[in-house]
Amino acid sequence: MCGNKMAVNAAEPDSTRRRSSRSAPAPATANPVRSSRTNLDQSSSNVTTTSGSYSYDGGTGSGSSYRLGSSTATAEASVSSRASLSSLRNSLPENVHIYDFSEIRSATNNFLAKPFSSSSATAWRCSLRGRDVIVFQRKFRRPIQDSELREKLSVIYRSHHMSIIKLRGASISGEYIYLAYDFISGGNLAVCLRNKRNPNFTVLSTWMSRMQIATDLASGLDYIHNNAGLKINLVHKYVKSSSVIVTEPSFNAQICHFGTAELCGETVIERKAVKQRGEDEIVAVTVTVTSPESSPTKKLTRSSSGAMQFEGTKGYMAPEFRGLATQKSDVYAFGVVILELLSGEEPVKYKYDKQQGIHERISVVDTARYAVEGDAGDGGGEAEIEGRLRRWVDRRLKDSFPVTVAERLTRIALGCVEEDPNKRPTMSRVAGKISKLYLDSKKWADTFGVPTDFTSSFAPR
Repeated sequence: MCGNKMAVNAAEPDSTRRRSSRSAPAPATANPVRSSRTNLDQSSSNVTTTSGSYSYDGGTGSGSSYRLGSSTATAEASVSSRASLSSLRNSLPENVHIYDFSEIRSATNNFLAKPFSSSSATAWRCSLRGRDVIVFQRKFRRPIQDSELREKLSVIYRSHHMSIIKLRGASISGEYIYLAYDFISGGNLAVCLRNKRNPNFTVLSTWMSRMQIATDLASGLDYIHNNAGLKINLVHKYVKSSSVIVTEPSFNAQICHFGTAELCGETVIERKAVKQRGEDEIVAVTVTVTSPESSPTKKLTRSSSGAMQFEGTKGYMAPEFRGLATQKSDVYAFGVVILELLSGEEPVKYKYDKQQGIHERISVVDTARYAVEGDAGDGGGEAEIEGRLRRWVDRRLKDSFPVTVAERLTRIALGCVEEDPNKRPTMSRVAGKISKLYLDSKKWADTFGVPTDFTSSFAPR
């Protein structure tokens, strides 16, 4: 069905050409990067990419390409190798797929196939080049050049983490981009927590299953913020319970839509500090939006971007959110998801007050803050905090959880949803704290004999 060749200049590696390079004699280089693994071969091989217009040249400053020599590793080569890991990563033969739009149309039956989700009419499950994928349609928020798209795609495609669903490729048609992600079997976290057919049932019925999800989410988002981009700090933007897939039977969590906001121009790009001449040079980036009618870029203002609408999900948007996501807004949304995980409640719901005749807004952030702080804000005694916390935590856990760990996790989440973005912690700090809480929970489970290797099913009851 999807046997068409790519129309964009992103050719697959030439196996014949690669075989010939192995048989060629080893070229003499001034300072080769040596590897002990290549000692098994009698001849050296060049690590290069053959992908279309991509050309990644590594080196310690001379611009020469990296080669794996066959001689024994030395201390000098080891230091050089460690200093050039980012360049070596770029030279790996991992080529992102740039699909021809006809492939997307053919795979989705000209977009007449049944949408993958009832809540989204622009997502289809299909097969592309032999892979089971989900194709999402997104609209560009600003024009993007092919070179910029390829650069961002290559960074996102080279990101590997067990808690992030892999992006396989993309295609462009007009003002829309089509992103193909691996299909992962499981259910999203929102459905796992709130089963409309049976509200009293959840597959996440143990404390350890929820701590596993919290740990996976923190680790995945920390990777996105701090380790996925080589020169920029990436942002997710779509952090919410419906964008988290819970897999069977281990109940691990995987984050969807990584890279979507970056590729559509919906984030604020923050450059990492680059050390040059002994000083830290911070590159400031002005956020601009290009108007399709005029070539010069315009600043994002109310007058010049009237057609640009703020997009976000109710309950997950940080107070300062104005359409372009930042790492701080990601941290806020993560805190809301953790509070959902603890309470089992929606981020925001409305309860009708018969006496006043109005709908009262109830936020999971407000109920969590009351659980640990009380009315006066001082929390009260330990017994009072424990009582409120037990009433607030999801009753379907059947009161079987370590109260101290639950309180600490709640306070971490409340720190993430501070109104002042400067008071919110970084994801690396949050991930470290939650990892410790996971270990404490494991000790609690081992002490009380709570089963952790259980199995369940996402089938409706």
